[in-house]
Amino acid sequence: MAHYIAAAVQMCSGPDRAHNLARASALVREAAARGARLVVLPEVMTWRGLRDAEAENSEPIPGPSTDAMASLARECSIYVCMGSFLERSNSSRPYNTSCLFDPNGTLIASYRKIHLFDVELPNMVSVRESELRSPGTDVVTAATPLGTLGLSICYDLRFPELYRRLSRAGAEILLVPSAFTFPTGAAHWEVLCRARAIENQCYVIAADQTGRSPHGHADWGDSLIVDPWGRVIGRAGDGEGVVLAEIDLEYLARVRRELPALTHARL
Repeated sequence: MAHYIAAAVQMCSGPDRAHNLARASALVREAAARGARLVVLPEVMTWRGLRDAEAENSEPIPGPSTDAMASLARECSIYVCMGSFLERSNSSRPYNTSCLFDPNGTLIASYRKIHLFDVELPNMVSVRESELRSPGTDVVTAATPLGTLGLSICYDLRFPELYRRLSRAGAEILLVPSAFTFPTGAAHWEVLCRARAIENQCYVIAADQTGRSPHGHADWGDSLIVDPWGRVIGRAGDGEGVVLAEIDLEYLARVRRELPALTHARL
């Protein structure tokens, strides 16, 4: 499918899983009704609460949240990137995992976040994700009729080597479900999304959390869809909602043909 509509869903998730899933379902249905064939949800979309409660609120695959998203993808007959949720692991630290479902509701790819967000910004934000979550190890792409999708999550955006590996594996559309904090988002969110699109000549669909997180800091919002030339073609702004844009794989091929930078890489 050379041309289709994709959507990024922006949410303000909290500790009420049922509410989060209901809100996500309503926004996905809205996106599908507006013509979206691929919908990307934000990071930690199903449950977001106090850090010391993360392990007890993790879930297996399959589990209630993945079952709900699979059913939603099947109902709407679209591809749904679940964003991410806390996947139960064999240790006390769950994975931060993104799941991709096809229009039949089949889980076709899952990705465990590799880069864990540890940051201390005085008087602004303090997060040590590595104390609570286990890192993944695998680079994940999924070949679909909509193009080859490359999976990533939030802090991964700062590590260009991951996205180069995704593009070398055939990725054409990079999915970046996120929960970017306000200070880092204000400084770097758009720049990083556009950079990953430009250097890999890919579309980027970056769905972000918005509002105030249960941890007390503000999220950036401003979910973006960026084309392979680095132009922002969809922007959500503030608040919960849906942003849509056209994915044009013929245009992507033309960008790569006319500026064949990916074929010139020597490292």
